[in-house]
Amino acid sequence: MDKKIMLLFLCCIYHQHTIVSSALQVGFYGNKCRGAESIVQQEVQRWFSTDRSITAALLRMYFHDCFVRGCDASILIDSKNTQIKQSEKDAGPNQSVRGYELIDRIKSRLEATCPMTVSCADIIALATRDSVALGGGPKYSISTGRRDGLVSNPADVNLPGPSLTVQEALKFFTNKKFSLNDMVTLLGAHTVGNTHCSLFQDRLSRFDGSMDRNLFAKLSRTCAARGDPSVSLDQSTSFIVDNEFFKQTRLKKGILKIDQELASDRSTAGIVANFSVNPKAFEQAFANALIKLGNTEVVEGRLGEIRKNCRAFNPSQQKRQPLPPRKSFPPRKPKRPPPRNVSPRPTFSIPFLEP
Repeated sequence: MDKKIMLLFLCCIYHQHTIVSSALQVGFYGNKCRGAESIVQQEVQRWFSTDRSITAALLRMYFHDCFVRGCDASILIDSKNTQIKQSEKDAGPNQSVRGYELIDRIKSRLEATCPMTVSCADIIALATRDSVALGGGPKYSISTGRRDGLVSNPADVNLPGPSLTVQEALKFFTNKKFSLNDMVTLLGAHTVGNTHCSLFQDRLSRFDGSMDRNLFAKLSRTCAARGDPSVSLDQSTSFIVDNEFFKQTRLKKGILKIDQELASDRSTAGIVANFSVNPKAFEQAFANALIKLGNTEVVEGRLGEIRKNCRAFNPSQQKRQPLPPRKSFPPRKPKRPPPRNVSPRPTFSIPFLEP
């Protein structure tokens, strides 16, 4: 073989190997940190044994992280650890996200075993996978090899809200390369978790037939209480990842407007109907959607970093954080006084998984 051709051939092989080795892959830490995934699983199991709501909390964290700047753990950064003294945690939809202490616990064990090896972004993805399985949902393999991002800015947080129509919500998902079926599937995460009355109070102002009459009466009594009570999004199996959510929406028992519209909108009614009678179909679709979500705009290869502390950029990188232009911050709107007997709460976003 001609020497020039041979050289080109070897260069191509090397280039392909470089691309493959830097890409996400199942078992990425196999030779880098043996037992890394077992450590994550052990800590999630330990937390789940005393707090089953952690499944909902981690699903929400996972969605809110991946849907903003991709799965880069930017949601974990504390405000004090940024140059602008604000982070994604300060954005309204993120102010009730929880589960940070579990991520800290996992990271601490991994740092003791394999320093500066396992990214915080991968910890979120793996912990969510394990919590879904513990909650009765599908068991699935997820690729790892993500690196942690270098930016966390509340101005970047733009998530769909609870009172959107199906078509309005779909625009958010298609902008992130998700299909209509992906959107319906991911909203199936509402099979676990709670939401607050303030986020669906408009549905209780008068009975219009869009909600089951008995549920309407029950929620009206609950939400008449002082403060801002919370209710389960799934009124039947609120701690179990199953297809019950879709069954209930077909019976007009969806709590949030967007949830109920999934069953009534012509474009999504068929998907809801299929999931409601075919639990295996939802289980497989949910696993696939979570995997796809985990592959959204990831930082990998030599980009980003592996944080030592999930709540802070590494010192060498923090100095290089660019200050965002002031125009990136939306103008502040005057605050309206909260309704009487209702505590003001931040705006929530899909999937509204309140612990």
